[in-house]
Amino acid sequence: MKENSIDIINLGCSKNLVDSEMLSRQLEAKGYKVTHDPEKPNGEIVIINTCGFIGDAKEESINTILQFGELRRKRKIKRLFVMGCLSGRYLDVLPDEIPEVDNFYGKFDWKSIVDDLGHVYDESIAFERTITTPSHYAYLKISEGCNRHCAYCAIPIITGKHKSRPMEEIEDEVRWLVSQGVKEFQLIAQDLSYYGMDLYKSFRLAELVDRLADIEGVEWLRLHYAYPAKFPFDVLKVMRERENVCKYLDIALQHISDNMLQKMRRHVTKQETLELISRLREEVPGIHLRTTLLVGHPGETEEDFEQLVDFVREAKFERMGAFPYSEEEGTFSGDNYEDDIPEDVKQSRVDKLMAVQQEVSLDVNRGKVGQVLKVVIDREETDYFIGRTEFDSPEVDPEVLVEKSLALEIGQFYDVEITGAEEFDLYGVVR
Repeated sequence: MKENSIDIINLGCSKNLVDSEMLSRQLEAKGYKVTHDPEKPNGEIVIINTCGFIGDAKEESINTILQFGELRRKRKIKRLFVMGCLSGRYLDVLPDEIPEVDNFYGKFDWKSIVDDLGHVYDESIAFERTITTPSHYAYLKISEGCNRHCAYCAIPIITGKHKSRPMEEIEDEVRWLVSQGVKEFQLIAQDLSYYGMDLYKSFRLAELVDRLADIEGVEWLRLHYAYPAKFPFDVLKVMRERENVCKYLDIALQHISDNMLQKMRRHVTKQETLELISRLREEVPGIHLRTTLLVGHPGETEEDFEQLVDFVREAKFERMGAFPYSEEEGTFSGDNYEDDIPEDVKQSRVDKLMAVQQEVSLDVNRGKVGQVLKVVIDREETDYFIGRTEFDSPEVDPEVLVEKSLALEIGQFYDVEITGAEEFDLYGVVR
């Protein structure tokens, strides 16, 4: 156990990661040595940033808390703090259930950790953070919360109403990150589409992206987690015309059957979804769409699911993920529907969708063979440099395996000719 050292264990999404990075910056400014997700934690203080989105994530969070709670009980660590979504959602019961934890914090009161360690939170560095991703890219959180209230989703329960950050504050953060060497920004929010409505009384995502694209040093901006209903179409003009705005959109559609869209309370129809996809592809030629789909929601019939399979074949999403329904207490689905689809059926539907997507992905990747694409190098491995195109977000999308014919620099951009393709990887050589 190292004195004056803190291990931060980050669970869940990239929005959690941003919070952990900001907390780390505050703690380092107070003189602590902070380590993120260490393979062998040995700090005298451990902070766990939890996820509470779905059953598997909650189970992982609870198991991690119990693991470190046992170390705290045996005095192998001095203090244990728990923050994040799961902690905030069950703040009234967790302290009694796991007394080994020194304190629990909600999603938004994690700043109190600094105070509880005997220091004062420094507002002058509030948007500074310790980057834990490769130093050339970072996640940029532009809002919190969600006003959509989909039937199955607990996020509004955890995070509350949508709350946009002021544009000027986001711009300041980007300028600071650029000064630290960041070149690529993943714009994230629970709902990008709604950005600005609470602050400015109108959807302002397009203006924000355009202003961020003006900042010198910003090589790529990539948009994650848009919502299909009331989509802000003016952002497509910015994406089409600004070279440093990636032709990439992560937009969770969840389903295509009108029956399921209604049960899920998605506020959009099948026809509106098809028209949306058509318009996205028409207004931004070459755009790559990432979506997520939810199967096994209560009431999903075989006919509903087969509509979804046909949709995946026909829409040809460049990137796609599929997940089985997980009942969440307090949600509309949890309170009003019976979780009536067996787990093995849910999983078989996920597997079938992903098998279809694997074929689509192979066709998409083969279409890139012979093209010369701009690629950023993320890391070096034994046989290849590993990079990504503008169409690939870190962690979740395909990578480009670049031949080691030249010595390449991590974080730099190169023109790469695509020479080969597999379902989820490309091969290339620098030109």
